[in-house]
Amino acid sequence: MADEHLRRSGIDRAVHGPWAVIAGGSEGVGAKLADRIAARGIHLFLVARKPGPLAATADRVARVHGVQVRTLAGDLLDPDVVQRIRDETAGLDVGTFIYNAGANTYGAEFVEGDLDAFQKVVDLNVNRQLELTRHFGARLKKRGRGALVLVGSLSGYVGHAGISTYAAAKAFERVFAEGLWVELRPHGVQVLHPILGVTRTPAMERLGLRMDLPGLDVADPGDIAEEILARLDDGPVQAVGGNDARVQRSSGPDRARLVTEVAEGMRAMSPR
Repeated sequence: MADEHLRRSGIDRAVHGPWAVIAGGSEGVGAKLADRIAARGIHLFLVARKPGPLAATADRVARVHGVQVRTLAGDLLDPDVVQRIRDETAGLDVGTFIYNAGANTYGAEFVEGDLDAFQKVVDLNVNRQLELTRHFGARLKKRGRGALVLVGSLSGYVGHAGISTYAAAKAFERVFAEGLWVELRPHGVQVLHPILGVTRTPAMERLGLRMDLPGLDVADPGDIAEEILARLDDGPVQAVGGNDARVQRSSGPDRARLVTEVAEGMRAMSPR
């Protein structure tokens, strides 16, 4: 399987190396991306909030693939974390930047929830992403080659009860990636916004979501990572994990029906 995914992968050390930065690279899809990028001989700089999983992933990837793996354990909501990332990667020739850190950190009905907590959702999924993408995007433009990957979600196509701020942030991210693709493509920089559906990640499992429902397609993080890297040049937006039909349905004109159907589906998946 390893040789097969390398043959199909669009990741190339001459273009996307010698260093890749992954924000959110300790678990799930981020850890699988680290594995597959390192298999191409590309060194890694991994950023994640939890020191334990981050160290475990870094040690394993370095041991298996023989590359350098540097880490920064820090919460992207911390006020100094962006400057720390900039400082610690200043001397590295970064050819790939992946923002995989977007997550819903707070769920509640908007008019009854904590506005500061909603702001943190926006800060993580929009503001920090903008800051880091501007920094690494400028470096890649000057370099004249490389890739930016901003990992998205099906949530960004339809409003969701309880996570309306997160869904709106992911919608912003998709449109932002489209504009970025147009701007950077003439300069040799690939921009990809892969749209993920339900994926069997540790974060999803910690939420207790019911992923055994009949008819529910649940993607494997390793398969998602392979598909993302194979489609780096297929930007700006690509549904991955077999979610093309869901994206099409979610883009329909009858918004009331779509939002209602999504709400019913989310209730069925919620822990009981």
